[in-house]
Amino acid sequence: MPYYRRVGEIPHKRHTAFRKPDGGLYAEELMGVEGFSADSALLYHRGLPTAIVDAVAVEEDRGSLTPNHPLKPRSFQTRDLKFGGEADAVTDRRRLFGNNDVTIGFVTATAPSPLYRNAAGDELFYVHGGSATFETIYGRLEVGDGDYVVIPTSCTYRVVPHGEVNLFTLEARGHIGPPKRYLSAKGQFLEHSPYCERDIRGPSEPLLEDGEDVEVLVRHRAGLTRYTYATHPFDVVGWDGCLYPWVFNIDDFEPITGRVHQPPPVHQTFEGPNFVVCSFCPRKVDYHEDAIPVPYNHANIDSDELMFYVRGNYEARKGSGIGIGSLSLHPSGFTHGPQPGAAEASIGAEFFDETAVMVDTFAPLELGEAADASEDPGYAWTWSRRGPKS
Repeated sequence: MPYYRRVGEIPHKRHTAFRKPDGGLYAEELMGVEGFSADSALLYHRGLPTAIVDAVAVEEDRGSLTPNHPLKPRSFQTRDLKFGGEADAVTDRRRLFGNNDVTIGFVTATAPSPLYRNAAGDELFYVHGGSATFETIYGRLEVGDGDYVVIPTSCTYRVVPHGEVNLFTLEARGHIGPPKRYLSAKGQFLEHSPYCERDIRGPSEPLLEDGEDVEVLVRHRAGLTRYTYATHPFDVVGWDGCLYPWVFNIDDFEPITGRVHQPPPVHQTFEGPNFVVCSFCPRKVDYHEDAIPVPYNHANIDSDELMFYVRGNYEARKGSGIGIGSLSLHPSGFTHGPQPGAAEASIGAEFFDETAVMVDTFAPLELGEAADASEDPGYAWTWSRRGPKS
């Protein structure tokens, strides 16, 4: 994270004796990225974070990924995904898309997840309806509709829904953060950034739980392992640093507009390894007297574009069957743009009431089995108003 935070009890100096009321030492843990050459946090545990009593390999089948071949624009409906019974936000995610850099999924969660840690990369959630508590070793995060939640690599957490919560999920093979062009050399948000430190929420107090022989499911580069810890990992009495889970609401993103249509990078909200995430928000649109506010036809020369439509009515997709909860995939190699008639209809518009989350990946996205099961097969032909020849 780009700024320092301090929560709970910590000693005056790092790496010095910090004692419990009974005189024993709290166990210090340095959580750091990039070989301890970048952001880090120091956490102080009541028990030993290294004390495991069991480790078991866990089999997992997320289904296969298949190339987008023949290459087509595609549309999917998250409402068609089925989550039976007590679904949780970790083990019941449906993998929709993926490549070597990122796995993208969706889940409608109704039950608490197991304790979980992703040691292969950061995770990003978008809350599309409902609310939940993210319980982490750093403390609690209360989240609701429109919240982005960033969980750093190797942060142990669980998701406790308040009823039902819909989560759009990204699992990176690396780290996710604000775009570097929005930050100063020392990590402060700059004046041209569409959001800043005041918009970010982090844990505000420790989360302490007791327990013995506590299971934690860990994702790592070789697969999944279930550890059993001697004591509960939620035992951190205090921590400080710049590496922690945090929340940012899409409604706090300040759109960048102009006299004529602005390119997609003005909507960028996060960057990850070989992908970016953008927020399209309600906004005053282009104010040149002859401006065409919807996007021009454009070719994704170096990236696939995945759009998740979360509120309002996306102007450029009117008449395509796209609605709230839809996903569209416009791949590299396909020139895409507004639906027929959308450009003319948008002239003279002053405001767009639309909200969408966009993920652009610089390697092709392959399709998961859940995507195959929720695809609208007619979407590719909506620009021509004709079906396929065969």
